[in-house]
Amino acid sequence: MVVQSNLSTLNHCSSIETRKPATVLDSIPSINLKDPESKTHIMKACEEYGFFKVVNHSVPMEFIAKLETQALEFFNLPQSEKDKAGPPDPFGYGSKRIGSNGDVGWIEYLLLNTNPQVTSLKTLTVFRENPEIFWSAVKEYIEAVKVMAFEVLELIADGLKIEPRDTLSKLLKDENSDSCFRLNHYPPCPELQALSGRDLVGFGEHTDPQIISVLRSNSTSGLQICLKDGVWVSVPPDETSFFINVGDALQVMTNGRFKSVRHRVLANSHKSRVSMIYFGGPPLSEKIVPLTSLMGKQEESLYKDFTWWEYKTSAYKSRLADNRLGLFEKKTHQVQAIE
Repeated sequence: MVVQSNLSTLNHCSSIETRKPATVLDSIPSINLKDPESKTHIMKACEEYGFFKVVNHSVPMEFIAKLETQALEFFNLPQSEKDKAGPPDPFGYGSKRIGSNGDVGWIEYLLLNTNPQVTSLKTLTVFRENPEIFWSAVKEYIEAVKVMAFEVLELIADGLKIEPRDTLSKLLKDENSDSCFRLNHYPPCPELQALSGRDLVGFGEHTDPQIISVLRSNSTSGLQICLKDGVWVSVPPDETSFFINVGDALQVMTNGRFKSVRHRVLANSHKSRVSMIYFGGPPLSEKIVPLTSLMGKQEESLYKDFTWWEYKTSAYKSRLADNRLGLFEKKTHQVQAIE
């Protein structure tokens, strides 16, 4: 379904571009959650890519379809109506601007708080017009995706031999979990064809600060990840599956064994792209440190001690492409990396 954009603020799209071509990655690690060896495959994917696809999951397709329909209806409203749910605080509706540090993209979005203990006025504004249908679709979807996220984190714990196996998942289950949910819309940009083959950046390169991110998108391509050698590769879309990103917090908790994946989204000249991302974060007061059970007797932490609140505050003051964890790496590790 192609949705015509009403984004009055998203003009001059040709000014946001990247010249680096990317190859298509046809060997995305695909994890069948019902496979008895899934924990082994997840471990390998987290170490090699920091990214994998989940198939044979338990999220009902009708939940996905219902939410996508509601999201498209919202994004296709007149711009003046959408603007009533913005600007983001950080929750609510935003367009073009990503964060407060000058990052821009060919995008509009809704950022919602998933913690019922903390209600954002902007979140309520989003659902003012048709709260029963839209909010119901959001809640159904998030609850189902959470269950899958818990399962993935417990399989990771099994693979790492962490006990108890809910050591990671309980951080997302906590009633004070600082998780959030984002609906992204990348409108088609016909002017893209005039860029002589250059690609339009919808969302610039970055890593996710949280523990893990659970992404689902429609059938429009655009997602790219950066491999260890610095090569950008395009991820083929799969609207029936989910993609999992290792976040910065999980990289620290595994003391660098897992790497948070650097990724970006490129816009499409003809088709709109809709993505839904659940960002699983710990409580604000949680200390983010390497798990003791993963540390060898002589192994030292590569990172300074910090809380999720401290890291989150620092991360969102940075630019998207910054190495956010760099400020929290111990100097001895930084020196060794340079040498």
